[in-house]
Amino acid sequence: MNFETQAIRIQNEKSQYLEHSTPLYLTSGYVFDDAEDMRASFADEKDRNIYSRYSNPNTSEFINKICKLEGAASGFAFASGMSAVFSTFGALLNTGDHVISCNSVFGSTQSLLNNVLPKWNISTSYFNITGIDKVEGLITGQTKIIYAESPANPTTDILDLEALAKIAKKHNILLVIDNCFASPYLQQPIKWGADIVIHSATKLIDGQGRVLGGVVVGPEQLINKIYLFSRITGPALSPFNAWVLSKSLETLAVRVDKHCDNAIKVAQFLEQHPKVNFVKYPFLKSHPQYELAKKQMKAGGCIVAFEVKGGLDAGRNFFNTIKMCSLSANLGDTRTIVTHPASTTHAKLKEEERLATGITDGLVRVSVGLENVDDIISDLNQALN
Repeated sequence: MNFETQAIRIQNEKSQYLEHSTPLYLTSGYVFDDAEDMRASFADEKDRNIYSRYSNPNTSEFINKICKLEGAASGFAFASGMSAVFSTFGALLNTGDHVISCNSVFGSTQSLLNNVLPKWNISTSYFNITGIDKVEGLITGQTKIIYAESPANPTTDILDLEALAKIAKKHNILLVIDNCFASPYLQQPIKWGADIVIHSATKLIDGQGRVLGGVVVGPEQLINKIYLFSRITGPALSPFNAWVLSKSLETLAVRVDKHCDNAIKVAQFLEQHPKVNFVKYPFLKSHPQYELAKKQMKAGGCIVAFEVKGGLDAGRNFFNTIKMCSLSANLGDTRTIVTHPASTTHAKLKEEERLATGITDGLVRVSVGLENVDDIISDLNQALN
């Protein structure tokens, strides 16, 4: 089946009530027929539901859909995108291990790598998104994971997934890709050689700013390690949020098509605006990795990054005069959102760390929504003027 059909038609088996839409399973636990059934179930816990911290019919349906859409064998769903990121590192790394990460990643992820993992003597080295040729020089005998986002947050830089995967395979290192900005509809990193794919389902997968969620998919052997780690530490996705996210996937393709149609028009408008220094959008021909984006992605996504002329004061004025668009740190919503990364999503980074990834004081991240594009452009234009 095609992507859109799978996203709609992959469902749990119907109950005795023959419902057309999967119901909610708001239960913390499950019952057993007898003592032997209970023993056997705990001995092979993945064969059936035991406790909703381990699995639940709603989370299982959501995971199954993402696995099919990403081309993965197995997965596990989390309470948030960051719990998915942390649990992946926690499950697959040991004391003394080393991570190589692109320096253009979400601010919380970079804080995790810089401030939390070193508590367990896990170190990180960074490479620039255009400096993949430098990655091999960073590899040590303790390197276990290469981690990256593409498109990158918030600059929309594009990483050559295939080239990075070849390096990872050559040195027997895991390649972990955050695919949040693209969604499974626009890009499948496993197709280009990634081992594990992570999503903050809070973003485009939900798409309406309702619930938090995260998901990790990959080979069964690796996902089982993540499952066992998460089974103990407890960052599991709630059944209600899983139900919402599974339903959200049914409209993902339709929504993302519209996001992309609006975003390219917004990017083209901003590129011609006299109050804008530069614009970055993967499917703009002026984007430094335009050809690579066209190779890896179906379309450019919903995020447009641009720099306001006039520095911090001009940027502050822009945010203070926005009328329709929302000031929020979220993205992938039906509503257009404008964000100032330097003071919000990446505020915990040192100035030199921000500037190294292209996050200047005047940089604005626009998550282009589903409103009429003329209204979006009109609001951005009046704020810039």
